[in-house]
Amino acid sequence: MLDERLLAILACPKCKGELEHRIDPEELICHSCRLIYEVRDDIPIMLIDEARPLEQD
Repeated sequence: MLDERLLAILACPKCKGELEHRIDPEELICHSCRLIYEVRDDIPIMLIDEARPLEQD
């Protein structure tokens, strides 16, 4: 689980916008860019090339 202090300073690397933290599965979501950033072993993978698109609901 990511530390709250880390979550407070993280931003989307593409647009510098806010990220939503989801727990199960643990991931960070940028609704502006519609990208999902994976969290592996409590480390957010903040690489635009590794982000996956947010599916339409």
